[in-house]
Amino acid sequence: MREKIRLGISSCLLGNRVRYDGQHKLDHFLVDVLGQYVEWVPVCPEVECGLPVPREAMRLVGDPEHPRLVTIKTRIDHTDRMLKWASRRARELDREDLCGFVFKSRSPSSGMKSVKVYNDDGMPSQTGVGLFAKAFMDRFPLLPVEDEGRLNDALLRENFIERIFAFHRWKTFRNGDGSLKGLIRFHTEHKLLLMAHSPKHYQLLGKLVADTKSLPKNALLDEYSWLFFEGLAMLATNRKHTNVLQHMMGYFRKRLSSDEKAELGDIIKAYHAGIVPLIVPVTLINHYVRKYDEPYLKQQVYLNPHPYELKLRNHA
Repeated sequence: MREKIRLGISSCLLGNRVRYDGQHKLDHFLVDVLGQYVEWVPVCPEVECGLPVPREAMRLVGDPEHPRLVTIKTRIDHTDRMLKWASRRARELDREDLCGFVFKSRSPSSGMKSVKVYNDDGMPSQTGVGLFAKAFMDRFPLLPVEDEGRLNDALLRENFIERIFAFHRWKTFRNGDGSLKGLIRFHTEHKLLLMAHSPKHYQLLGKLVADTKSLPKNALLDEYSWLFFEGLAMLATNRKHTNVLQHMMGYFRKRLSSDEKAELGDIIKAYHAGIVPLIVPVTLINHYVRKYDEPYLKQQVYLNPHPYELKLRNHA
């Protein structure tokens, strides 16, 4: 990629010493690996709303739907201060051209889910959302978001990174061409990627694009983007990937030799059985795409949705 994707991130994950104890939570994958393709926009809610480093630790208390942000020992309530800042900061981030955000897990300000909220008896339930994370996600409901803890899961990591690259492509299209003809081309290029995530959304979006006169152009583009990113948010499974692989194999049935057909079929079966990672059949299909110059598959984002160097399809 020539242009780096801009992502928001909790500042401590970049190694900045902004936590309540004056420490950081440097994440080497985010900084050293993904950072080669990403321009990070750091955010620390506590520091940016005016709290010092170090500072007294805080937690969420009360109603999980509308929790209060309170210091643990002195019981100082910082809720209103944080909410006022979070609303303003979310508006400012609207100008940063972000394609996603990585939050600090379990943080009372930045945790995107499963944050502890304590009741009057001091008992926690892991049902809360950090105050800034909620304000951000409410303002940018389509934007891919994750926390660094969940990104340790290989499937969630691939899904998130796949979505940020897709979001970047969508923004490039919407801010550039933005035509109905361009939408049809965008949809065509992403058909197999959609099929791997959600056959339902693949069908819904196909019907939407087939009738471009059903809505005014901007309304159609808005509806498409909602359904598109809703579909991509669903995890691509082994079964759905296998279906896509077999679908692509059909494009070569009249060109492959009997040995080539047998080899590709065996590798797809091995992937389905969990013996080899997805990168193995995808690499072989990419080889046949180049060898036989298959025009439809050449344009499919599914075969190259993110840089190979990230090794996101290397897990069985």
